[in-house]
Amino acid sequence: MKQSNLLIESATPRGMTRLGKIFVILLLVAFNAPAAEILKAGGLAPVVIVHDQANKPWNLEDTLSRPTVKAVLMYFYPKDNTPGCTKQACGFRDRISTFIQKGVEVVGISCDSVASHQRFAKKFNLTFTLLADVKCKAADAYGVRVPKRNLTRRVSFLIGKEGKILRVFDHRDPLRHIAEMQMAIEKHLQ
Repeated sequence: MKQSNLLIESATPRGMTRLGKIFVILLLVAFNAPAAEILKAGGLAPVVIVHDQANKPWNLEDTLSRPTVKAVLMYFYPKDNTPGCTKQACGFRDRISTFIQKGVEVVGISCDSVASHQRFAKKFNLTFTLLADVKCKAADAYGVRVPKRNLTRRVSFLIGKEGKILRVFDHRDPLRHIAEMQMAIEKHLQ
């Protein structure tokens, strides 16, 4: 007990109450908690049900079962209407016809609400599906949730017809996701 008190004393300012010190320690633990492991290429993609910007249920299995769809490019992004996320969404929008020609369905997913996605899609004329993962269950299933926050990391998954993850790209630069996914599509979808 004495050692733990010493740890609390050294990590918190003088004069702070014991409850305040415990709160500071809990915050330190929460922000330094390890993130869940991101799914790897070669594994099966989890089938999760979320709602799109029209508030209709969406799931991976139904999308992959459509005859025109060869793969799903599912990209997780942190937040609607932020600079990087807007750049990424508009980049996918500007190349959507190329993806459609290759049989790739593009879906963006974040922990934002349906209403937020509706505003985001309308403001930037986004012509692909945005998925509202408000409880971050999909983010947790794919291992992309920022620990203890309703935010996702910027991670893209290319998922093949049988539900197998063909490519995973985890990088902060939003435009690199587009280039990486285009190369993965060329490699995996002939």
